[in-house]
Amino acid sequence: MKNTKLALIGGLSAAIFLIFLVAQNVSAETYVIGSSIAITGPTSDVGSPYAKGIEDYCKFTNDANVLGKDRVECIVRDDAYQTANTKRNFEDYMDQDMVIYLNYSTGSTLGLKKDFEEEKIPVLPASFHAGNLDESNYIFLPIASYSEQAIGLVEYVVANHKEGTPKFALFLHPSAFGRGPLEDVKKALAAGLKAELVEVVEHGNDLDYTATITRLLSKGVSYVISQTVQPPVATLLKDANRLGKAASSFGEKGKLTFLGCHYAGGPDLVALAGSAADGTFWTTSYTMTIEQGAEAIPIHLAKAYGRDTDLGKSQNYMNGIMAAQIAIEAMKRVKAKGGKISKASLYDELNLMNGANAYSPGTTVGPVTFSKTDRAGVDTLQLYLATDGVFRSYGKPFTSEFYGKIK
Repeated sequence: MKNTKLALIGGLSAAIFLIFLVAQNVSAETYVIGSSIAITGPTSDVGSPYAKGIEDYCKFTNDANVLGKDRVECIVRDDAYQTANTKRNFEDYMDQDMVIYLNYSTGSTLGLKKDFEEEKIPVLPASFHAGNLDESNYIFLPIASYSEQAIGLVEYVVANHKEGTPKFALFLHPSAFGRGPLEDVKKALAAGLKAELVEVVEHGNDLDYTATITRLLSKGVSYVISQTVQPPVATLLKDANRLGKAASSFGEKGKLTFLGCHYAGGPDLVALAGSAADGTFWTTSYTMTIEQGAEAIPIHLAKAYGRDTDLGKSQNYMNGIMAAQIAIEAMKRVKAKGGKISKASLYDELNLMNGANAYSPGTTVGPVTFSKTDRAGVDTLQLYLATDGVFRSYGKPFTSEFYGKIK
């Protein structure tokens, strides 16, 4: 009888333990975050570090138990900047029950806009094209748009130019990404921003910009505002310095002062242009690691996951990190409310990320704020100036006055 009781107790104990294990496994969920990025091909100089930023923050999320027992599976695939590849990746991720999507290019974001609407899935793109938000309910820009950045730079030129009406040129990538701010800049000028747009240069794979520089100067251009990626800007800066036509002070007569939007500057530009980058002005919504100091999140992550030291300084690596930060933060907030993480709950949570619920990721100069009427994240910008091979903050964070007027 005693042995029978012991066997019964042992059997019950084993059953209870098995139930406990099953319960543990049931309670732990894995959530898919999909990413389709130009790791190779055009703009891979941006896409490669961006992809690594996503990967490393997802690793950190799991290693640090940011979501408790739950895990994220971040699938990052190369699309070589081809929208057809992006669409295939996106459809495959949806088959894997993806709950939030981190897209990359302007072209594919525009091309898949209807897909995002049909699937009702929140999307955070690497593209800050203002047009992404038109006729869309599910796309959320992490930071201020290219249009807001470019107009903000024109405003800075107008405020600091010394004599007469400043003349400037736009140096653009020959794609939807590059052309994005053009019409909005024209609208701002028509609304009373006192500057003259003399020429729009859509660059190719030029190895020498001597003719372009000579032509712009002959037309009285003093400022060049770039909305493209770093390699062509580096070539332009090197040629201007070689010709002795790069301004040594802001707005210097007979020379060119260079300014750039997010993807046209930063530490990655210095790596390509060297000392020729000195004197270049640049704007973004990100806080550079040199400004963050010892607590810089990208530096810590790069070190923790065996990345090259320079990668931790890249604004494009930080850009990928921050997109993942927003996605994970939305998940945390859903869980904190006792909700179930899904496409719908994450979409709702992103729209509540404002006011007292604004999100400060520690990588930007202002908080991330979203709502159903405003899906552009960080509204503030910071101007940086390259000096001795380092982009350092120049003045205080600001917002564009005229962007608000035209929108």
